[in-house]
Amino acid sequence: MTDLEQQVFTQVRAIISNEEQVIGRRGILIPLKKAIIADGDIRNVIDIVSSDPALAAHLLWRSSSANHVAGYSTKNRSLKDALVRLGQVNIYRYAFTFYLKERLDELNEPYKKLVQAYWALTEAIAIEAVDNLHQMERYDISPDEVQTLALFSVFGEIIALTAFAYINIDRDRPYSLAVLKSLIESQQQTLTIEAFTSLGLDEELHDEFLIAHNLNQTHNLASPGLILRDILAKRKLLLCPL
Repeated sequence: MTDLEQQVFTQVRAIISNEEQVIGRRGILIPLKKAIIADGDIRNVIDIVSSDPALAAHLLWRSSSANHVAGYSTKNRSLKDALVRLGQVNIYRYAFTFYLKERLDELNEPYKKLVQAYWALTEAIAIEAVDNLHQMERYDISPDEVQTLALFSVFGEIIALTAFAYINIDRDRPYSLAVLKSLIESQQQTLTIEAFTSLGLDEELHDEFLIAHNLNQTHNLASPGLILRDILAKRKLLLCPL
């Protein structure tokens, strides 16, 4: 690693460690996480989600999308129906990705265009993963767990690019994208693991991510990570190639 790459790497890691700077809007996520950790009344979660109509609409859509692709009947009559079916862990994962995407849409060009391409990739992977789950007739694996995991497929690249964009905002002479490209290629695993740790995502998601990227192995045949691994291998996106 060159001195310049080391300098940028240090700055990127510093931003990744700042949850508020990366995710931006925290008004919903903080109380939502507390309500889920408390494992209390689902009505508390419903009240928190309902306070942001855009998030509520997004969760209703997500609640239907995974199972619709999987061939299940999932017409939710209410937000409560949707949230109960999703389960609290998936609610938080979907909410996190919703606010992350909202934050990414605020980036300046060319970073916005680049990160949106990564986001489109995750959505495509999610659709393919849930579709494969349906074709395999694996009713013992939650399509929402597969979909939420898939939405983090290239999480490290997305967070690193976002951090790089913030670094360049205040620079008269922005760092070249070539520097970031080199860092992602050489430090992708480190950046990804640090992003998971710093941003407070649940341990199960982290573990399944490692399985999906062939960094950990499992004997659990109902692992969502194993479903995703084949797709990432086919797309040559594994952090640890087969």
